[in-house]
Parts: sequence; C-alpha cells; structure tokens
Amino acid sequence: MESRLNKIYKEKVVPALMAEFGFKNVMQVPKIKKVTVNVGYGRFIKDGAYIENVTKTLTVITGQKPVHNKTTKSISNFKIREGNEIGVSVTLHGKRMYDFLDKMANIVLPRVKDFRGISPKSFDKQGNYSIGFKEQLPFAEVKSDAVNKIHGLQVVITTSAKNKEQGLALLKMIGFPFRDK
Repeated sequence: MESRLNKIYKEKVVPALMAEFGFKNVMQVPKIKKVTVNVGYGRFIKDGAYIENVTKTLTVITGQKPVHNKTTKSISNFKIREGNEIGVSVTLHGKRMYDFLDKMANIVLPRVKDFRGISPKSFDKQGNYSIGFKEQLPFAEVKSDAVNKIHGLQVVITTSAKNKEQGLALLKMIGFPFRDK
C-alpha cells in the first residue's frame, strides 16, 4: 500500500516543482532519497543501560533496528579509541521513510516546546536538510514515564535536489512547517 505522503508527492508536488523550476522531464524533479536518524552517545559512551535505552528508543521511533557506529580513528582529547562505538543510526527508505516524514511533519514537530516552525537555514549546498531534536519526547511512541534519561537525536533528509532552493521548495510542498526568514 502506498504512503499518504508519497501519493501527495506524485500527484501535487511533482507538477508544482516542474512548473516552478521549468523541468522538462519528471526525472529531473527532486525527490527524497533517504532519511537517517542518529544519536551520539556523548559522555555516556561506557554506560550500557543508556546505550540500550537509546537503541530501544530509536527502534520504537523508526520501526527498524539501529546500527551501532564505530570510530575510524582515535581522538585522545575525547578519550575515544579507534573501533569504539560512539552512536547508533537508522537509515529509512521507501514506505517507512515516507511514513516517518509524514509523522514528523504533522505530529512530532508541532509537539516540540515553543515551536514556531523549522529553520530554512539548515540546508547544505546539495539541498539536503538536517534537523536536531533536544529530546526524544515529542515522538508519540516514546512514553515520558518510561524514559530514564533524555537524549537528543538528529534527522537528516537526503534529497536529489541540486541546490538549497530546490530542497526547500520540495520540503515546503510536502508539508514541512518552515518559519519565515
């Protein structure tokens, strides 16, 4: 079954982007390739209970088991050795990706404290968007009474856009609540 957001993208966003940017072919229209959700352990790198809690939280939020990320080099100032686990991440594609983005735009972001829209300045040169959450509590799947330690998480939306303007137009048309500059 097709995701609601994917249907909106195909029926409304593609024609609107073709008209706005003058694309001649549907394949030129920017689309969302993947969504990556990650959490770094920070100072809790040796706390097994914290790591297990973070892993469970990401599994519940994304519906997919996270991968543990290891360092590629040692950094003595941060007391990190090569091969240490420093965080977990989940990469979403297809229907899960569209369902996650739909949930994030319509349920999670409005639940953030003092929410006035997301910043349009968090795009990179290729049109990919990155957003950070200070805590995992805005996600409806996370029960606040079951949370031992609050941790932040980062969501990176990778698009096929060629620049910031195309990426912003794509996410705006999909329904992300951007604030005015």
